[in-house]
Amino acid sequence: MKVRKWAGLAVLALPTLLVSLDMFVTLLALPSIARALHADGVEQLWIIDVYGFMVAGFMITMGGLGDRIGRRRLLLAAAAVFGAGSLAAAWSTGPGMLIAARAVLGVAGAALAPSTLGLITHMFRDPRERAAAIGVWAGCFTVGAVIGPVAGGLLLARFWWGAVFLIGVPAMVLLLALGPWLLPEYRDQAAGRLDFPSVGLSLAGVLPAVQAIKALARDGWALPPLLLLAAGLGCGWLFLRRQRRLAEPLVDPALFADRTFAATLGGLLLYALLSGGTMVQMAQHLQVADGLSPLRAGLALAPGMLASVLGFQVAPRLARRVRPGPLIAGGVLLSAAGLLLIAGDRLVLGFVVSCLGTGPLVTLGTGLVVGSAPPERAGAAAGLNQTSSDLGYALGVALLGSLAAVTGLHTVAAVGAALLTGLAVLLAIVLRRLPRLGKGTEHDPVRDPALHAGPGGPG
Repeated sequence: MKVRKWAGLAVLALPTLLVSLDMFVTLLALPSIARALHADGVEQLWIIDVYGFMVAGFMITMGGLGDRIGRRRLLLAAAAVFGAGSLAAAWSTGPGMLIAARAVLGVAGAALAPSTLGLITHMFRDPRERAAAIGVWAGCFTVGAVIGPVAGGLLLARFWWGAVFLIGVPAMVLLLALGPWLLPEYRDQAAGRLDFPSVGLSLAGVLPAVQAIKALARDGWALPPLLLLAAGLGCGWLFLRRQRRLAEPLVDPALFADRTFAATLGGLLLYALLSGGTMVQMAQHLQVADGLSPLRAGLALAPGMLASVLGFQVAPRLARRVRPGPLIAGGVLLSAAGLLLIAGDRLVLGFVVSCLGTGPLVTLGTGLVVGSAPPERAGAAAGLNQTSSDLGYALGVALLGSLAAVTGLHTVAAVGAALLTGLAVLLAIVLRRLPRLGKGTEHDPVRDPALHAGPGGPG
């Protein structure tokens, strides 16, 4: 039984890796795509952006849908759609067809991430094993970013541009073949129907906000994207207001009254904003200020990406001996120290140190966010977890990009270090009562209700 669930984790790792890899190989292939399909500038932007838009926009919906119809069922359906969309993208005959295929891939990708994380939470009941499994899951996103440019470059050197979209097809076939055997099904037997007005409001909140953030990052501060951002925030407020009135909400507002959930989710968003935005600015600095080629700049960032993978694997082991609060706060402080090194012009070393500190917050924090929710709501919590990271990254690119344009990378890193230090203090205080990860299902700190009360509760 134990071998079977770890084999199941290996199967779940495949779609997780591909969601990340798909974005990077498309960026690399874009010049070839533009020449072959005669795509103009606007069409090229949509070829790149529509995937991320759909992933961000549908993540919350897909998390709730998996809780209702079954996470394995949704995962396998998404795998089939992702495979079909990959084939359509590879043999697209024009920009419009490729944009449509990429949109389909984005919707399928939005279902893959929360379904895999929700299943991991269900499969690994022992808190130590769950933390290790989440470390593997989180590491796959980084591995996709590391191998994406390499795999894409090799394929483009030997085949036509469409080959980059075929990477995911064998993995999806394998998932469809082994998933029904290795993966358990789980769904909320008492869940009601999906509330479609909530789906519409969630999309109307997330999609304009993401588009506005991208426009602000690309073109600077302007009235149209600010109005679009305001519209997205307004729809988000209406979405939350509707959830409070529903008996079966798409997202349970009571989750945000849980101090562990709210603080950790907010911490993940802020961390994604600061670390992701700094990484983008560093990549640009290496090329523009230091004159490195894209390949050499990528190689300079690779040690940091590998350090983050190492951190994802080490953090669950440390959590057996150190409480989550100090461990997560210590990791965030280590990342802050890395940003200070970047501010002092020790770019590569600082990036490695910063990425090494990522492990505790991402692995243990993800476990806290998903584990704070009732088992029947784990998919929805997983969707929120991923949406916060995606929005944080987009905000980081926009806000830190604007700051870098005025003051440069070193100031951006210094500001990020100060904010991460404040975040470390906050998380240390909020999570201070969480015990070390215990062995066995009877001692799971995530499930202790006394540790998750709101401001008026215990603690």
